[in-house]
Amino acid sequence: MSNASLNRSEEFLCIADQFKLGALTTECSHPVTAHLSDVARRDIASGLKLLFEVDDDVLTKYHEFVESGRAAGIQQTVLQALLNGGRIFFTGCGSTGRLSIQLVSIWRDFWQKQIARGFQGSIPAHDLENRALAVMAGGDFALIKAVEGFEDFTAFGKKQIGDLGVSESDVVFAITEGGETSFVIGTAWQGVEVGAKVFFVYNNPDPVLCEHVQRSREVIQDNRIEKLNLTTGPMAITGSTRMQATTIQLAVLLTILEMVLRELLKQIEPQGPSSNLAIDSVPSGFLTGLSRMFSNLKSTELLASMARLVALEESVYRAGCKNNYFADALGIDVLTDTTERSPTYCTPPFRKFDDRTATESWAFLFVPYPETPCAWERIIKRRPQCVEWTEAEIRSLVDDTKFARTLETVRKIGYAELMRFRVGMDGLFNRTLGPGDCAIAIIGPADEPALLPADGFHRSQLATAAEAGVATGLIHFGTKADRAKAASFLGELNPSTVTVQVSVPQTDFLLDGVTRVGVKCLLNVLSTCTMVRLGRVMGNYMIWVVPSNLKLIDRATRYIQKLTGLEYRQANQLLFEVIEYVEPRMKSDQAYPPVVGVAVMRHRHQLSNEAAEQRLLSELG
Repeated sequence: MSNASLNRSEEFLCIADQFKLGALTTECSHPVTAHLSDVARRDIASGLKLLFEVDDDVLTKYHEFVESGRAAGIQQTVLQALLNGGRIFFTGCGSTGRLSIQLVSIWRDFWQKQIARGFQGSIPAHDLENRALAVMAGGDFALIKAVEGFEDFTAFGKKQIGDLGVSESDVVFAITEGGETSFVIGTAWQGVEVGAKVFFVYNNPDPVLCEHVQRSREVIQDNRIEKLNLTTGPMAITGSTRMQATTIQLAVLLTILEMVLRELLKQIEPQGPSSNLAIDSVPSGFLTGLSRMFSNLKSTELLASMARLVALEESVYRAGCKNNYFADALGIDVLTDTTERSPTYCTPPFRKFDDRTATESWAFLFVPYPETPCAWERIIKRRPQCVEWTEAEIRSLVDDTKFARTLETVRKIGYAELMRFRVGMDGLFNRTLGPGDCAIAIIGPADEPALLPADGFHRSQLATAAEAGVATGLIHFGTKADRAKAASFLGELNPSTVTVQVSVPQTDFLLDGVTRVGVKCLLNVLSTCTMVRLGRVMGNYMIWVVPSNLKLIDRATRYIQKLTGLEYRQANQLLFEVIEYVEPRMKSDQAYPPVVGVAVMRHRHQLSNEAAEQRLLSELG
């Protein structure tokens, strides 16, 4: 063991008690999926069904939220803030950071459409469009790739939201799946300090958090912060809070925004087309729609078609080939699910167009806009906001031992770096598809006009792919009427195209929240089952997790403990030895083996890092 890796382990162990989170509900194994890897290996559709069954926990919690009546009070708080000139902040990191950006993009998209229709309200639509802001750990760059260490610093959260001028007029939704994320807690404290109304949104029981995590206990016991506990239980994949935890958060927060918009429109545009929408019917209507949506996702027909799509993606990745997703209105939804696979399952992250040393990404996203800067603005409905801190600002946040590493990180996450991920049509030339690859289009209700012209984006991309001998797939979300309109489009596709048609309940929601929740659930289950089939899950444990922050270092340590029988300290020392071994590849975005797997092989067979890696890869086939 090198002195460097030993020192890093000792540094973590000194503060490990703050990040030992094994007792949290979100870190527990869900009984429904306990044998998921075995089930999915035998039959894909059965594995998919188990994953969707865990989403019933979301429905149960949402029903509790409706029965509580809390939506009305929260809606009034947000509405009054907006009428008085205030703003709404959504803050998070990792999955909840992407959720925050998605919520703001949905809000902004609504107002951009109002501008297009000639909105005439007492408050200008472009003003209201800018009243919702997202604060993600590491800035918008983190949409693409996890930013190492950012979520571990309370001061970083305070600075990022402080830089946006949060004030006493504003409302802050500080969103953390586990309820313990330092960055998000920092945004909550900054909101409290300036007198903003702060809601703490989280997914673990209060008694468990208060007993085990001091920073969580301080927030939960502070009466200046209103708590919104949305605990659904364990995740379908142990610890993978990108699943049910953020799903219930998306459902609840979209419900609140829907209610806010309806009342706001009544007050500022009384003669507008939406003035007759009933506010108090939103939670119950959302619950009805969500129930139907979840039932549709478990239909035999849909499970069978999804199983074919899982098999397609699995075969592509096993062959070392690549997949391009094509989306427009659902671009942020697809981007979120695609990028979250990397830290969860150790898949190669998105690759910059001019980086020829990094491993090619398994999957990538393209949207129908000519140039990448415009494409990014269309995905998130605004110009990306990246962290651009000066050296002086960084020195004010961290001590000398962390300065160099933090400075190196910040230099890699600016706006110019994000633009190197070419998600517009200008990026297609850098990622051409050929035999063995696949192309998958994702279409939602807001994309319906794209079904009509022969040269429409989705149709043309699938046609081009088919002509090149590339396997193709289509996921179409729509109501019964939408599906009827899509019939001719579907009939003109290559007969071998794997098609998944998702029936979406008809609603009158301004933000189409039920559809967005359904899209999230389906994409989560699709990508998860594919990774399970690729051997990146054991039972329901994500054994390929990337330990990119202190919480994930604890999780990886616990997994090594479970699989080797080592004590926590020994498991952690072994983990840092393996991290040191793979880190050069991690930092250069090259493919590398799972640190947990290599550590287990080392211990079981008394091997070197190199020999353990080779044995692991040979056993994985």
